[in-house]
Amino acid sequence: MQEFIEINSSKRQVLVVDDELINREILGAILEQSYELVYAENGRQAMELLLAPEQSFSLILLDLLMPEMDGFTVIEHCQADARLKKIPIIVMTAEKDAEVRSIRMGAADFITKPYDMPEVILARCERVIELIEDKNIIQSTEKDPLTDLYTKEFFFAYIRRLAPGTEQDMTALALNIDRFHLINELFGRQEGNRILKKTADLIRKYILGSHGIACRVESDLFYVYSRRKDNYEALIEQMQEELSTGTKARNLHLCAGIYEDTDTDVLPEIRFDRARLVADSIRDRYDAHVAFYTQEQHERSVFHEQLIGGVQEAIDDRQLMVYFQPKYRITGERPELASAEALVRWKHPELGMISPGAFIPLFEHNGLISKVDRFVWREAAAQIRRWKDTYGVTVPVSSNSSTSVWSKSCCGFLRSNRWIPPI
Repeated sequence: MQEFIEINSSKRQVLVVDDELINREILGAILEQSYELVYAENGRQAMELLLAPEQSFSLILLDLLMPEMDGFTVIEHCQADARLKKIPIIVMTAEKDAEVRSIRMGAADFITKPYDMPEVILARCERVIELIEDKNIIQSTEKDPLTDLYTKEFFFAYIRRLAPGTEQDMTALALNIDRFHLINELFGRQEGNRILKKTADLIRKYILGSHGIACRVESDLFYVYSRRKDNYEALIEQMQEELSTGTKARNLHLCAGIYEDTDTDVLPEIRFDRARLVADSIRDRYDAHVAFYTQEQHERSVFHEQLIGGVQEAIDDRQLMVYFQPKYRITGERPELASAEALVRWKHPELGMISPGAFIPLFEHNGLISKVDRFVWREAAAQIRRWKDTYGVTVPVSSNSSTSVWSKSCCGFLRSNRWIPPI
């Protein structure tokens, strides 16, 4: 920060408040090379300068014993004002008791009269300004500016700092607003921001209590780490009812996912990933507001990850196998083979035979179905060639494949049940 100020050839403003001219002149001689100085003869003048809209003071040097308004009163006024509270105050006094009192009231440091150590005074001013500016920078990144909740990074940092054993009654909760992007599109971003602010206020009111913290992760997603509640369904319903009051978006739907496992070996990020997973599972379900992460869901998630991570290996190692179910024409006296249907199965080396009902819907959801489709069609086409070479006949083969994949492919097939043409 100091380098930035120097590069831009601008000096920080320092307000010197002292009723004695000689003291103001001494401090001016010490500080004028490093700072732009503004002077006040008493506390009342100081407050007028501080409350001016254009003020940008980096430090206040404040005498305590002054007429009209003393330094203690100035400290009180500054501590009561959110804007002025950010300006550090160094009190100037020769009384030890006054030093202690002013520090307890909110002053950052003190300088002892008489001013016989210029280097110490300058060093203290520089150090206090540097510390407060660093603190303000950290605070500006600590909170989400829209909702005043923590940012995601600070949220998890604070959770990790909790003492061991304090997590037993804590719950990880992920909360989002279903189809929030439509609110911005239909009613404008200003209305969307108002709803987000109100959601944050309701989180503070109904969930946080005195033991908990919350953050806004992204857009309409909130994380809450708080003491376990008795009835989350009723709680979220009440929040939704209040959130819908006074807004054009009447069909608001809050979705809350809850992870209650107290296993301290599970990282905080993973707990909230699981809470978010179950929150997403009740999107578009207006009859449900809350879902709990269970052991069954955990096992299913692990199983799905195994399938997703192993699909390319399954193709390369021919764990995927294509079976051909014959189809007969029975219009005559004897049934005649008319065609066949290609059916895919997965013989996993660890999980055994996996039904297509377990992996086909999963791959259709995440886009991996295209790899399976292409594998099945290659296998079917190769089998048609083998039959033709071996038996001299062409057997048409059909396969249920993903429309989204094959409607874009060079084959030009547009329906889900397609015939593989004879080779």
